[in-house]
Amino acid sequence: MVEITSVHNPRVKAAVRLRDRRYREKQGQILIDGARELLRAFEGGVKVQEVFTCEKLCDSTECRRALAVAVDHGAQIIHVTEPVFAKLAFGQRAEGVLAVAEMPLRKLADLQLSGNQLLAVLEGVEKPGNLGAVVRSADAAGIAAVIAADPICDLYNPNAIRASLGAIFTVPICAETSATVLDWLRRGGIKIVAARVDASRLYTEIDYRHPTAVVLGSEAQGLSHLWDSPDVTAVRLPMLGKVDSLNVSAAAAVIFYEARRQRGVDNL
Repeated sequence: MVEITSVHNPRVKAAVRLRDRRYREKQGQILIDGARELLRAFEGGVKVQEVFTCEKLCDSTECRRALAVAVDHGAQIIHVTEPVFAKLAFGQRAEGVLAVAEMPLRKLADLQLSGNQLLAVLEGVEKPGNLGAVVRSADAAGIAAVIAADPICDLYNPNAIRASLGAIFTVPICAETSATVLDWLRRGGIKIVAARVDASRLYTEIDYRHPTAVVLGSEAQGLSHLWDSPDVTAVRLPMLGKVDSLNVSAAAAVIFYEARRQRGVDNL
């Protein structure tokens, strides 16, 4: 058993530095903060290297189960004091368990898709919380995969992991350039439906019962002109109040569930 009592310990400092995107990418590692998120990481096959835990804070059944699963998977368990865990924890929530894991690396070619799949494409999303919220909705609606096109935030930002409730580890997700994604969709014969505030057709007027990709852009910029093409169907959500658009995660959930309504609950 390893025990750390100092916030100046090199392993603690290295874990804290993983809050920074550049350091995450350099090391090829991510932080997973929370028992539920950690359990889903194991479920998704993520290679967890070490788990920091504070006995006084790890008092829930879920936290204890996450530790047991970590031991079963051969992760090193590091016991720390409350001050050390406070240094490690991301944000205000402290569940008593935080892990350092190998960064999952997926490409479009890694997506194992078959049959009548429904996909989500997010272009240029800036806020990791929005990315995570979309992935959470995608998980709930049975979306086969989420593709980040020209993402501004990184996929495994701690805020994205938390907002997804760990679904970012179990829903297939990858990042590519918008041009590569568009070409891949076309070659796959996948219908492309793009959400635009200026579209003439409502999202409910589209048939989602065939292989379809729902494409959404960032709140600030919307979708790039790359998606202005005759083979891309633009749709809009009705905006009956003063604002002209929804948060991207809210818009995604609305369209995902319209597609699910059309397909039926059992037709994934």
